[in-house]
Parts: sequence; C-alpha cells; structure tokens
Amino acid sequence: MANKKKGLGRGIDALFDVPDFEEEVRNNDERVELIDLTEIRPNPYQPRRHFDEDALNELAASIKVSGVLQPIILRKSSVKGYEIIAGERRFRASKLAGKDSIPAIVRELNEEVMMQVAILENLQREDLTSLEEAEAYNMMMDKLSMTQEMVAERLGKSRSYIANHLRLLSLPEEVKKLVQEGKLSNGQARTLLGLKDKSKIKKLARRAVKEKLTVRQLEHLVAEANQNPKTDGKKDNAPVKSVYIRKSEELLTDKFGTSVIIREKGDKGKIEIEYVSPDDLNRILEELNIDLN
Repeated sequence: MANKKKGLGRGIDALFDVPDFEEEVRNNDERVELIDLTEIRPNPYQPRRHFDEDALNELAASIKVSGVLQPIILRKSSVKGYEIIAGERRFRASKLAGKDSIPAIVRELNEEVMMQVAILENLQREDLTSLEEAEAYNMMMDKLSMTQEMVAERLGKSRSYIANHLRLLSLPEEVKKLVQEGKLSNGQARTLLGLKDKSKIKKLARRAVKEKLTVRQLEHLVAEANQNPKTDGKKDNAPVKSVYIRKSEELLTDKFGTSVIIREKGDKGKIEIEYVSPDDLNRILEELNIDLN
C-alpha cells in the first residue's frame, strides 16, 4: 500500500520547489540531530487523522531493535520546540518504543510550504482515506486561496476527481464516520450524494452497510427514491430505466464529477446536473465550454 502512487506524476520538489526529503538526508550540508521527543509536536496541517495501530506497533518493534533508520524532518516552532514536517509515524512509533529522542533534520519552512508538504507527502504515500483526502484538498483551497482547478493542476489530478472528493464533505457526520471506518466505500458515498431528499441519506447509508449493498444496488435504490420520493427507495410500479439510460447517467456522472439524472418522457426527456456550490457550477460550465463573461 505504502509503495503505491496516486498518479500525481510529479514529486514534491517539482510541485513546490521543495528539495526531496531523502536527498536532503544524504546532503552533507544538513546536519542530523537527536531531538528530544518531548520537544516535538505533530504538524498542525497533517491531513491524516487515523494511524493504523498494528502498523505503528510493528514499526515500534523494529525501532526497538534497529532504531530510526531515516531521520524525520522538523522545523522550529514559533511557539515552542519543533513541529513535524514529515515523519509523524516514526515519531509516534518511537514514543511507543520507549525512546527519548529521534534523529531529525531541522529545516526552515514557512506556513504555506509546510502545509503543502504535509498534504503532498500523504497523498504520494496513499495514506489518506477518501474523506481525509477531501479535507486536504479543502484545506489547500481555504488556507492557500486556491480554486478546484488550481488544486487539480498542482496535484496532477482531473478537476472532476477533486470535485468528487470535495462533495464527500457535505455528507452527514454519521455517514462520514462510516466512510472513515471503511464500512462505506467512496463509490457508495458518492452514490448517496445523488439523493434529492438529503434527509434520507443516513437511513439509506445504514441500510447499505447492514445489507452489504453493492454500488450498483445502491444506485438503483437512489434512482427509485429520486423518481418516487414517497417510496423511500422501495420498489413500486414506476418505469424502470433502460440499460442505455443508466449507462448514460453513469458516464455523465463521471464526466462532470457530480450526480447526473436523466428523466424520460416518452421520446423526450431532460438531464439534471447537480452542483453543490457556485464554484462547482462554474466548473461544470467550463466542462461544457460555456463562458458567461
């Protein structure tokens, strides 16, 4: 898992002009120091909220025997001690191993670069859940005044990919927890966002977990609920959409990165494209090559 990439295509150094961490470790101009663990605190911009306990214990066992083989990267805190730029797992595992200090390289980085490095390091290692990834993108937009398009370009992702993840942040907290715990997949969560009646999301999410529904089964329930709001996702005598229409909805949803519903009326019909914010609407208009200026 840790060796897989997410298709960023470029390293941290290429994206932010920050020297490669491993290269820095080998650089004789930078000194490796032993820093007291009590003087170190986590990166305040760390997007990862969950650290696998089993993996940490395994790393701690290794550190007890061989020590920390690669120094962590720190910067001096403006308040007290040091803040972690990269290497929080090694820091946590060292504490579990009963160590008093850890080898580290201290660098001078401003807040903006520190945030970018924290996000990029985790994305490149594929350590983040879908929600943590969404929160990381949202942090970049909020703290660095970036648009979805800018984030997508900076990370080498498509704009629809970024938009799809950001939409997860609008889920109810109960459903977010299910996604974070791995009980609901990213695809299931995206499908739930297609519900017109948002009050039904939690109930249908619980049903998806309890009945172990596939994404396709959940899509059918969401489509039925949207066509017949009073049925609460239960089957009735409503016309079933053809395979062609369902496939078309799926393709359009992937293209625009948001819920797309096709409503048929005989040979005619209409296409409904959902957006969650003015910025999201502008993104969709750009996908359609529509310029309102």
